[in-house]
Amino acid sequence: MPKTICLALTGASGMPYGLRLLDCLLAAGCRVQLLYSQAAQVVAKQEMDVELPSRPAEAKAALLARLPGADPDRLAVYGREEWFAPVASGSNPPDAMIVCPCSMGTLAAIAQGLADNLIERAADVVLKEGRKLVLVPRETPFSAIHLENMLRLSRAGAVILPPSPGFYQHPQSVQDIVDFVVARVLDQVAVPHTLMQRWGEAR
Repeated sequence: MPKTICLALTGASGMPYGLRLLDCLLAAGCRVQLLYSQAAQVVAKQEMDVELPSRPAEAKAALLARLPGADPDRLAVYGREEWFAPVASGSNPPDAMIVCPCSMGTLAAIAQGLADNLIERAADVVLKEGRKLVLVPRETPFSAIHLENMLRLSRAGAVILPPSPGFYQHPQSVQDIVDFVVARVLDQVAVPHTLMQRWGEAR
């Protein structure tokens, strides 16, 4: 069975990471349950000139238009208050969840166990069901509050993966830098990829 990955886009800078992840997850044959916040719609437009419509069906069509050849049956898009979505219940959790980019507000809400929208509830479900939760917080510098929230989440089993690219690959473009981070995220959820050469392999 293909992996089911819940991918949440929130309102931090770093939308190229999130949309590249979506591309790679679908290309790898994963089933993707996509969630996005209202602030993510603003960031997508600002950083990538990508429109994320408020209606899930329209957002799905817009995203698939960017990915010719993607299987539409592998992508499900849910609204922020869609409480009957599979990710809202521990009886039907995804194999893993990625929040990328992850805003400090979303990170704080998950750390405190809040579930006021579907993103927060899905993360809560993933943690309580012992599935992999990967958070990609895009902020700098981190305050003591941010760090304490990250430590709390790490102790609860989440993976905190800031988008900190390495340069030993000699990146030639912004896309190379994005792919380095995306590759590390994909490794955490055990999705195969060929985005970067692994350390110690012959060039």
